[in-house]
Amino acid sequence: MEGDGLHLNIDYVGSSGIILSPEQKAALQTSLIILQNENKFNTVYFWGKISGVKDDYFLAQGVSKNEFDTRKTFYSKDCIHWGLLPPATKSMRDVSKLAKGRFTGDPSYEYEHVEVKKIGEGDDATEEEETVTIKEENRLASVVADIDDDVRIVPRAAYVKTPTGTVISNRSFEGLSVSESAKLCNYTHFREPKLLIEKSLLERANLDKAIDFMDCVEGDIPRGSWSLQFERGSGLVTLRSLLWQGYTFFHVPGSRRFGSVYFGTGEKNLDLPFML
Repeated sequence: MEGDGLHLNIDYVGSSGIILSPEQKAALQTSLIILQNENKFNTVYFWGKISGVKDDYFLAQGVSKNEFDTRKTFYSKDCIHWGLLPPATKSMRDVSKLAKGRFTGDPSYEYEHVEVKKIGEGDDATEEEETVTIKEENRLASVVADIDDDVRIVPRAAYVKTPTGTVISNRSFEGLSVSESAKLCNYTHFREPKLLIEKSLLERANLDKAIDFMDCVEGDIPRGSWSLQFERGSGLVTLRSLLWQGYTFFHVPGSRRFGSVYFGTGEKNLDLPFML
């Protein structure tokens, strides 16, 4: 959700239980502008909130002109002062999955995971314990990257890819119609494509390379991991992820208004395939 107009757009997801107090809205509206100016970002997004046992993390992301360039993620506990999270590398994300349970709210807290390794074979085999330490700050950065990778979505044609490979906002986008808003095929993952290469040559030939360069959410596995609902008659459509419970996307049909935010514990719903 873009920092500009946050105090207005946050009300679109209020039906999902996502609410900011007037003090938090005022603090974020000011601090996000300062964050953008200090770091010379083209756009700053309010990413959401991850609830901890002792404290909560408010999160924001800054991007350059190219939306697919490296995003910088910041966290705050008071919506005023922001700290930079480290980039989430693949090895960091793999190790962070070993940490279980809720976040504590302390970035310096360290989780300990004990792994039992078998050394040798047969009767000579011995077991050795190895302790892996995971810093909460690294786990926080990894969870944000995982959520972005799995469920961050935008309406189809809201962004275009230029001949130079730069991904920018589509100025010609005027919103999805009410009928288009009801179809999952008109929403795409806001990341580099992973599934397009699996399409047949005929399917790829019929795609518009300028706007169909991202994966459609209709093919997400498991099927049924998105809940689509209309509100205010047909004046608002919301998509809620059942995989990462707490992620909500909204769009006002026939307008350029759309956005998403995550308010949750940062825990993935691994039981989803058995619940559908």
